[in-house]
Amino acid sequence: MQEDIERRAVAVSVNAAKLSAKTLAKALAAALRKIQRDYHKAQTPQGRQSVKKLMNHRVSTSALPLDGETKLFDRVARKYNVDYAFHKTGPKKYLLFFKAGQADAITAAFSEYTKLVMGRGKSKRPSILQQLRQFGDKIHSRPREQQRKREVAHEDR
Repeated sequence: MQEDIERRAVAVSVNAAKLSAKTLAKALAAALRKIQRDYHKAQTPQGRQSVKKLMNHRVSTSALPLDGETKLFDRVARKYNVDYAFHKTGPKKYLLFFKAGQADAITAAFSEYTKLVMGRGKSKRPSILQQLRQFGDKIHSRPREQQRKREVAHEDR
């Protein structure tokens, strides 16, 4: 019980030569505004959210078309701490809504996302099955090569 009271207590300090009711009212109003601002900030969701929640932030928003996977964009956008929402317009087609104030961060995230998407098409390394087949072929061809070397060495004698 005592801990709850201590947590909820608010310390207000006012510098005044004479503490009048008007000065006290102003100080308490300022404290109340700060508490409300902090509460609203704590209630504002961050990262991926619904379009409705993003619009409730009371800031201007912008939109970009996005084709492809949203999960891959989620991974990239988390690095940049941006607030965004997807609106599905068709199969694998989305509108990406974001805060207009975060346009630079969204641009950076979007460029990284496009690099990842473009890099997925061309595989730099062969698949594991392909590597196993190549190693198997090498193993099967080695005894034949060793046999040929022995035959050539035997004929030279």
